[in-house]
Amino acid sequence: MFTGLQDALNLAGKLTARKSWNATQVLSGYYRSRITGKAVLSALPISVAIEPTTSCNLRCPECPSGLRSFTRPTGMLKDDLFKKVIDELAPTLSYLIFYFQGEPYLNPRFLDMVRYTADKGIYTATSTNAHYLDEALARTTVQSSLDRLIISIDGTSQDTYQQYRIGGNLDKVIEGTKNIIRMKKELKSKTPHVIFQFLVVRPNEHQIPEVYTLAKKLGVDQVLLKTAQIYDYTRGSDLLPVQEKYSRYKKNDDGTYTIKNNLDNHCWKMWHSCVITWDGKVVPCCFDKDANHVLGDLTQESFRQIWFGDKYRQFRSSLLQSRKEIEICRNCTEGTKVWA
Repeated sequence: MFTGLQDALNLAGKLTARKSWNATQVLSGYYRSRITGKAVLSALPISVAIEPTTSCNLRCPECPSGLRSFTRPTGMLKDDLFKKVIDELAPTLSYLIFYFQGEPYLNPRFLDMVRYTADKGIYTATSTNAHYLDEALARTTVQSSLDRLIISIDGTSQDTYQQYRIGGNLDKVIEGTKNIIRMKKELKSKTPHVIFQFLVVRPNEHQIPEVYTLAKKLGVDQVLLKTAQIYDYTRGSDLLPVQEKYSRYKKNDDGTYTIKNNLDNHCWKMWHSCVITWDGKVVPCCFDKDANHVLGDLTQESFRQIWFGDKYRQFRSSLLQSRKEIEICRNCTEGTKVWA
């Protein structure tokens, strides 16, 4: 119960000789870069996150989509742009997550995109608040060959759940989960691997044991406890857990808080992955939520041109020299414990 072994075997089963060799080259380039202090890269990413939409039905307090606080354009990922990316990366790409900001199921073409990616032999994942998983959409989800479905469930009672998932309905989350589990059985499918992701914050940390009980009752495959990113953490926050082991931040003697991270001058993400926004902008990682560090535009260039281009090389080089100077890196999980 609550193991990711089958999921890991599924991912490994999708690897080809070319994908494995690409991953080996990425790893080699990363460590050579750390040793030499120079950005060395000769392979394409192992993993990519792509944004189906910026829209969301909830109002979560630490999320720019929920807060409606984007300064960048908002919208829905279109088929032509999506297929251009997948067709170029399919021979070497091992993992694609359909998520950056927003609720993926709000894009009406989302599951068609999943199917297109799965047909290319790429492992697929997404993260959802599970409010739209009625019986029909649950069936289509299973039929799409989605490999991993992460369901955000940040409370086991409505009162607790809605303190972070503002505007959310826990009954819908539970019903959506039941629909997915039932459709997997009905269609005799091992996928998607269903994960309950529990974002640990002060209002819900007392319910950690209960989320395991609920997951077992429903037949969920795995439970993950995730530490929360707090934007303005220096003076503390009502969301910071009392139990410090569930926090990315530590309290100092003067009452202020700092991130549990030395911010060493390296970052695995810059070598093995990237994020693509709904409108084709390539940004370094998921911490650049407002796309302040656009490294290229896929409506104007190929992915290869961007990935090996001057802007990307300069960004990697600046990180190797002084990561603390890059604003999005100062509250980053690279070097921090994410999973409690």
